[in-house]
Amino acid sequence: MTAWLHIVGIGEDGLDGLSLNARTAIHNADYIVGGKRHHALVDDVAAERINWPSPFDALISQLQSLRGKNVVVLATGDPLWFSVGNNIAAAFDMAEVQFHAHVGAFQLAAAEMGWGLQDVDCLTVHGRPIERVKLLLQNGRKLLLLTSNGAAVSEVAALLTQAGFGNSKLTALSHLGGNNQTRFEGAAKDWSHKVADLNTLAIECFADADAKQFSQTSGLPDDAFEHDGTMTKQEVRAITLAKLMPMPNALLWDVGCGCGSVAVEWMRSARNARAIGIETREDRRAFAKANALNLGGFDLPLIDQAVPEALENLEAPDAIFIGGGLSDDTFEHCLAALKPMGRLVCNAVTLGSEQVLLAKHVQHGGDLTRLQFSRAIPVGNKMGWKPAMPATQYSLVKR
Repeated sequence: MTAWLHIVGIGEDGLDGLSLNARTAIHNADYIVGGKRHHALVDDVAAERINWPSPFDALISQLQSLRGKNVVVLATGDPLWFSVGNNIAAAFDMAEVQFHAHVGAFQLAAAEMGWGLQDVDCLTVHGRPIERVKLLLQNGRKLLLLTSNGAAVSEVAALLTQAGFGNSKLTALSHLGGNNQTRFEGAAKDWSHKVADLNTLAIECFADADAKQFSQTSGLPDDAFEHDGTMTKQEVRAITLAKLMPMPNALLWDVGCGCGSVAVEWMRSARNARAIGIETREDRRAFAKANALNLGGFDLPLIDQAVPEALENLEAPDAIFIGGGLSDDTFEHCLAALKPMGRLVCNAVTLGSEQVLLAKHVQHGGDLTRLQFSRAIPVGNKMGWKPAMPATQYSLVKR
């Protein structure tokens, strides 16, 4: 099969910056799909022009209707890096599609900054919460961001300042690779530049002396979360995440998620890890939603139902954590829904829940662990140990 659909990455230098194969695909095209800016970069071609559809999700069906014609889709920079190319690759047989790579904004920005791209974290806040930046805020870390518009740079600067990273150095690079390329620099706390909408933002993170810095490994301090006191505590949570084993693109069901501490740490721990929370209390769902946003800009769907009704029509999970509402019925429904090789972890702090786990260990095998921690607290003018409530943890890998 000969490719009829060409995805061409294009930069500010237009046709001059394209390979011979990419230019040939454009000149032979029956249809060219792109935004107004893209079309302006490839004038003097005979193809029929098609603007991005609205809603944008209609693009795939629109392209499918053109199957058999010579079609070019224009995308800014690298079409497979936070761009339209990923959705197209997932929807079409790759024998139908040819990608024409182009130097993207991240490569151009890294070159401008003199940064080795392998040492930089690249992300997009285009159409996504700027709180995604919070996941990566650590002293000395270098970030490159694709933003939604010029105003987003000021919003990121304000977020950094509020998070205790006001001394971070920002460099806003606009129209990279073109004649109108501009560069603005400044500290986040003093940022006042007006930046063009098409920009890439470079951030060199510098923490204030009193800034709170969090690792992406599990075990955030309890006060990092909004909660009502009922939550999986730091030490137990770290061991729980180790048993759940977060992996890229994997899905977690957090049953009885409370303030969402386990679900949030799951999503923080692996690239594109996802979670669904099941929680019947409205106040705790509000905590979970706030924590998911504040600690990484995550989307955490929350279901206001009990098991088994809550599990109907959900995507099969790679891991399940039962932190609340444990019963024989809940356990068996969750185990049945879990993918092969999936991980199931349950924590119990009451005698009734512990009895359920003892029975399940006999029935299904797995690992049973008793977790007990104590923290040093003042006792008069001395220090003593205050034990936390012990937890019984059951875990298994579904075979």
